[in-house]
Amino acid sequence: MEKTKIAKRFEGKVAIVTASTQGIGFSIAERLGLEGASVVVSSRRQKNVDEAVESLRARGIEVLGVVCHVSNALQRKNLIDKTLQKYGKIDVIVSNAAANPSTDDILHTKESVLDKLWEINVKASVLLLQDAAPHLKKGSSVVFISSISAFQPPASMAMYGVTKTALLGLTKALADEMAPDTRVNCVAPGFVPTHFAAFITENDAARKTIEDKTPLNRLGTTEDMAAATAFLASDDASYITGETLVVAGGMPSRL
Repeated sequence: MEKTKIAKRFEGKVAIVTASTQGIGFSIAERLGLEGASVVVSSRRQKNVDEAVESLRARGIEVLGVVCHVSNALQRKNLIDKTLQKYGKIDVIVSNAAANPSTDDILHTKESVLDKLWEINVKASVLLLQDAAPHLKKGSSVVFISSISAFQPPASMAMYGVTKTALLGLTKALADEMAPDTRVNCVAPGFVPTHFAAFITENDAARKTIEDKTPLNRLGTTEDMAAATAFLASDDASYITGETLVVAGGMPSRL
């Protein structure tokens, strides 16, 4: 990213990114911060939060770190409260937290696993926005991070894919509900080699299969996802709401 001159589209803005101490979430926080935002990073573990804050500060980014398990109501409220205490406002929310605790077929998935998938991947996003919405003013922006698997859930992660499909619907519904002051959009990443996707991307055969099926012949990077998210969150996308941007190297998604 150092090689590219980065615009400063978020000067004076405050952005919350959930699950942002590593992987795609961290890259999004970094990108928004390099573009001038004050960023609020969060994840479940204090150690991860501290390391992310240190790393972002080293890049000259103004950052606040807050421990937040998105399925915990008190921690969600604390994330919003701490942001407002320090910065006085919220301009951007990127909802990135997700879990994929199972590779079972849908009809063999335990109820407790179904609950966790629904709770973290869908419900927590809604509840976080219920807390944040009163503080989102004209020109604010929400971005959900979905997945290419939302369009055709693969067998190995079918129920996860279905929860990501739900985010496409949530994007449409909330874009309508939160208009005209807040825009709501969605990014659907393809395969990105992160800790989250390690079971696929660290298997050489699986990785090569994905690369061969992808017209651009490579996996995505966390920076690819961050660039797309930053665009949708920025005023460059001021006439875009209710849309999902697929960032998957040309992998099939829809017409």
